[in-house]
Amino acid sequence: MNGAQHILEAFHRHNISTVFGYPGGCIMPLYDALVDDVGVEHVLCRHEQGCALAADGYARASGKLGVCIATSGPGATNLVTGVANAHRDSIPMLVITGQVPSGLIGTDAFQETDVLGMTLGIVKHSYLIDDADTLPAIMEEAMELAQSGRPGPVWIDIPKDLLLAEVADAPFPASEPRESSCPDLNQALAMLRAARKPLLYSGGGISLATAEDSFRIFAESSALPAVVTLKGIGNPGKHNPHNLGMLGMHGSRAANKAVDECDLLLVIGARLDDRATGKLEGFAPNAKMIHIDADAAEINKLRPADVAIRGDLNDILATLAGALADRPLAIGDWQKQCRNWHTTGGFQAADNEEPLAPITGPAFIRQLSRIAPDDTVIACDVGQHQMWVAQHYEFDHPRHHLTSGGLGTMGFGLPAAIGAQFADRNSTVINVTGDGSFMMNAQELATIRRYNLPVKLIVMDNQCLGMVRQQQELFYNNRESQINLDDNPDFVALARAFDIPALHIERTDQIRRGIETILAFKGPMLLHVAISREENVWPIVKPGASNRDMIDETRRASTANKEHVA
Repeated sequence: MNGAQHILEAFHRHNISTVFGYPGGCIMPLYDALVDDVGVEHVLCRHEQGCALAADGYARASGKLGVCIATSGPGATNLVTGVANAHRDSIPMLVITGQVPSGLIGTDAFQETDVLGMTLGIVKHSYLIDDADTLPAIMEEAMELAQSGRPGPVWIDIPKDLLLAEVADAPFPASEPRESSCPDLNQALAMLRAARKPLLYSGGGISLATAEDSFRIFAESSALPAVVTLKGIGNPGKHNPHNLGMLGMHGSRAANKAVDECDLLLVIGARLDDRATGKLEGFAPNAKMIHIDADAAEINKLRPADVAIRGDLNDILATLAGALADRPLAIGDWQKQCRNWHTTGGFQAADNEEPLAPITGPAFIRQLSRIAPDDTVIACDVGQHQMWVAQHYEFDHPRHHLTSGGLGTMGFGLPAAIGAQFADRNSTVINVTGDGSFMMNAQELATIRRYNLPVKLIVMDNQCLGMVRQQQELFYNNRESQINLDDNPDFVALARAFDIPALHIERTDQIRRGIETILAFKGPMLLHVAISREENVWPIVKPGASNRDMIDETRRASTANKEHVA
């Protein structure tokens, strides 16, 4: 077999049945091998960024390895944003690109790019193949590396001549069994029992470790008041009475208040991101911290932990849950206080009863949450709509909430929804997007139509870059700069041009009918939702400020600092 055929054999051996890609000159031998292959479905996206983001969405929704393929030069450079997105959110991804023939590397050949140098900061590891006989072993190593420990993208760049070269048969290296580890947890348990106001803080690491069930059992056994990061939404499930919701810049006042007041912060699978912590010096000022994570690099990176525990989250959580089930924590007063804060300081959104009133973002998302099935997958883009979904949609599982957390990639949602739909062709997948984000990768409507994917698209259109406009209003003396999108195309007509049915709504009495219509339709459908240009996301923390200094709509005039911020 040649190099290209060995790649496909590796896919079969690891049960990789779906890949996302776009062909070109230097990757053409792999596309030639696909002609005769049975078992690997290649999804042709309409832009390489769409390929990478679709592979990302596939991995997030399924928990499996996402794979994207492109050619050299612009094919590889177009992948970069999507790969960086996966890297920042620790998504397992295998990236394969063609490279110019070995003899031309370094000569500025047509479509040559230094992929290895260009991607050093956005991958877990990368390879430039220089010997065809090493390809099988490198494929094995790359797929293992992308999924083990802290997951992430691994990039293999392969010169065209080596894709065509015959590869010598060689035994595949045996994968070593992963050792499960559970460190001594006595110190952590002692701190939990001594605390009077302990708080559980979880992030995306729960899902990355496939520890969702273990986490639920621990959360129920401990009955700890809990907050989640953007990527941790869904960890506690819909019905955990102690869940205070998302913390941070657009978190609930209750969640941020609990963090500010707690005396012990139990951090599990989270990295203390700046959007969650606000000004780090003012974050949980009264609390000791236990930090549990699979990645040693995250422990003590931003804040020293009083107790640091690295290991398999399933083992650690099971041990903690067992110990607390035998001897529950005595924190009744603290639980009651947190519930009271949640009642008065949780995310509030009034359902407007006036039938002719304009639609508000929070009210629409609340209706969507009530109407959509519990197992619906929501793929968000980035902006105000992303925060309204995080605040007001009730997720029962973290894999139902696909969102670009670390990189904040506009254009993520549509291709991610495509990837999620390929992960489960029978699931309900909805892309909730804004008018700015939607235009970033609107070409992927062609991918939806080509494969007749039943993805539902909800475009919340305020005819501006809403999140940028909001920060300009609050922190830049309302000096609007380059945020106006009132020349958007007719999104209903745009969808119909791709042979995708579409509806437009603009009043509150149209919300239920619009949502029920798109959900009942058997194929893809777009719902265009007109919302007010002036609507903001509340509450908000000024960038660089402490989370205790949250601004809401009633306090903005007296609290918002109009000075320039970075």
